[in-house]
Amino acid sequence: MKNRRLILAVLASSLALGAAAPSLAQGNKNQFSGLIAVPSFNPADKARIRKATDYLQSLSSATGRFEQTDYRGRVTRGTWWLQRPGKMRFEYDPPYSVVIVSDGRTVNMWDPRLETLDKAPLSETPLSLFLSRQIRLDQGVVVTAVSSNPQGFYLKARDRRKQIEGSITLGFDQAANGALRLREWTIVDAQNRSTKVVLTSFNIGPNRPDLFVFNKPQTKK
Repeated sequence: MKNRRLILAVLASSLALGAAAPSLAQGNKNQFSGLIAVPSFNPADKARIRKATDYLQSLSSATGRFEQTDYRGRVTRGTWWLQRPGKMRFEYDPPYSVVIVSDGRTVNMWDPRLETLDKAPLSETPLSLFLSRQIRLDQGVVVTAVSSNPQGFYLKARDRRKQIEGSITLGFDQAANGALRLREWTIVDAQNRSTKVVLTSFNIGPNRPDLFVFNKPQTKK
């Protein structure tokens, strides 16, 4: 059960989660408004936030491979597909073989080993950060920290409205010509346990519509 919830938290809740999973954060709240106080960023960091927002908004269809490392150091791998707005699919390699599908409204997670199905509204999951029709990093989810490195930069974001703890950090690669690519994200839950997902390949292109329709497999009687 814990492993299932952890996977749901990381991928089906990407990049403030449902009650069954660790949630995106509400750290220091503004005592007057009940919201996190948004930091004041310098011009360079503001430009990075705008660039990341524009990049996420421009994503339409893509696919690739991912590698996930949980807080215990366990590594799992699989394949992902994205179709904005609203749709994404993750398939974990055996022996886990978990399938996670966002159909635009609901995130479904099927565990074939346990024959269990978990569901969560897309709007209550970190996947909504990537999949929303309109990407905003200054309202419900706000950026609380920006840091740069030789490859690109990181944005740390928190849920501005919910009184829950945790955070998500997005890592972007930036090419010499300024082009961005989402490389990874790390979710830290209320117990300060982190799970990292690295997109080991990223290919732009159309996907089959049926990938984002969840049909529960027939179980053996």
